Amino acid sequence: MFERYAVFYTPTGDLADFGAAWLGWDSARGTACAPTELEGVDIERITATPRKYGLHGTLKAPFRLAKDTCQSALEAAIETFAERVKPCPLGSLDLRHQNGFIALRPAQDGPLVQDFAAEVIKAFDPFRAPLSDAEIARRRKARLSARQDAQLLAWGYPFIFEDFHFHLTLSGSMPAKAADPVMAALRPCLMDKVADPFTLDAVTLMGEDSNGLFHQIHRYALTG
Repeated sequence: MFERYAVFYTPTGDLADFGAAWLGWDSARGTACAPTELEGVDIERITATPRKYGLHGTLKAPFRLAKDTCQSALEAAIETFAERVKPCPLGSLDLRHQNGFIALRPAQDGPLVQDFAAEVIKAFDPFRAPLSDAEIARRRKARLSARQDAQLLAWGYPFIFEDFHFHLTLSGSMPAKAADPVMAALRPCLMDKVADPFTLDAVTLMGEDSNGLFHQIHRYALTG
């Protein structure tokens, strides 16, 4: 039994292998990895915050299970969802420093991925336990807008629907001046591993262990 669950997009193949080495955590195998070496970059330090998640794109943010459900019911629901929903095209991904951290992001934001993420959020919200007062207070430290605060209370996470922007996180918070040389060093060893065009072809059920590390429970191909 895990502490919390989440629905992420997780890559496979060369991009997954690179992400595991870059972040130092392979969520598919549930093992720590020797960090990548990149001249002049303290990878272990800049990846400390996202490490526990592994390389991923958040679709349904981490949540505790509601008391009237269980992991097997959640697994069955995601399997049914994946059989019904078709893959979501994203176009090209760019390496960018945005909102204070480095990530792979769609070169052009579009409604398709927002609609896809909204469908994920709504499909699995019945499995989510209500937020505690402490969880709400922690989220509100981010200076949420009125809409984001309402989304937090209604759906358990503020950055959804119109406030959702898909990304594969590669660093913790860092200033732009520090991020520029990291991206310059990272780009030539990363971008050839990123499919172009890129497609969200699966959803992955994740579980958070007692140490705060996320594991891939199962990756479900989208076949709708």
